[in-house]
Amino acid sequence: MENMREIDTKEIGGKLYAMILKAGRNLTPSCVAALQAAKQKESRPLCKTALGVCLENGKIAARENMPVCQDTGLAVVILEIGQNVRLTGAPLADEVNAAVRRAYQDGCFRKSCCDPLTRENTGDNTPAVLYTELTAGDGVKISFLPKGFGSENMSRIFMLTPARGTEGILESIEETVRLAGGRPCPPVYVGVGIGGTFDKCAYLAKKALLRPVGEHHPRADVADIEKKALERVNALRIGAQGFGGDVTALGVSCEIAPTHIAGLPVAVNVQCHCVRCEEERL
Repeated sequence: MENMREIDTKEIGGKLYAMILKAGRNLTPSCVAALQAAKQKESRPLCKTALGVCLENGKIAARENMPVCQDTGLAVVILEIGQNVRLTGAPLADEVNAAVRRAYQDGCFRKSCCDPLTRENTGDNTPAVLYTELTAGDGVKISFLPKGFGSENMSRIFMLTPARGTEGILESIEETVRLAGGRPCPPVYVGVGIGGTFDKCAYLAKKALLRPVGEHHPRADVADIEKKALERVNALRIGAQGFGGDVTALGVSCEIAPTHIAGLPVAVNVQCHCVRCEEERL
């Protein structure tokens, strides 16, 4: 039997705390690069100005240690835990929520978590949306994504028939962005889940948003979908902040999993231009 590595859940919480503060105040490097490229490419002056404002906002937030967006989102946490890890200490979910609670308070981040029926705010942005996966090895990969709902509300799931194929996937992505229009603060970043079940494809779409903007899937056929989808979305000419223009999306990232012979689930998770996420390993 392989030696087990012990990791105290408090260590995970401490790392997550720092990640939350960083993510809330900083655009990812790939997002900044994509916005800069979009500004150079954009031919419509109003959209070029809007992209410049997005970039300047990101600079100010990082310099002043302020939230880069007033919607600091629901806290989405993904933990990939090696099977040779033995977790010790307090229950994992308790440490995750403690980190979220403390970081949102210390960072002066807006608390946006509420009961879906009574609309009563939980007051501290907990509980986090927590996913765990078992993986090989003796480490823990922590991913944090603060998900705002201006874009989340524009997301959709399609249960396509297999006959719809690649064209059906592309149409689903294009339709989702077209119907969203300027509401998700474009240029958007589009995460797409393909396959699995109704719930699995939504999870895949969320994970796709953790990929650096512009990084393509290693499978050639999936990468081809990403490229074609981006072309179609930008051809919609919704443009930055909905002003019309050349760049409606910064990128499209797809994740894929096997599915049932009778189905083709597709989830499209929309992210605004404010791409914020962090990944760390223990």
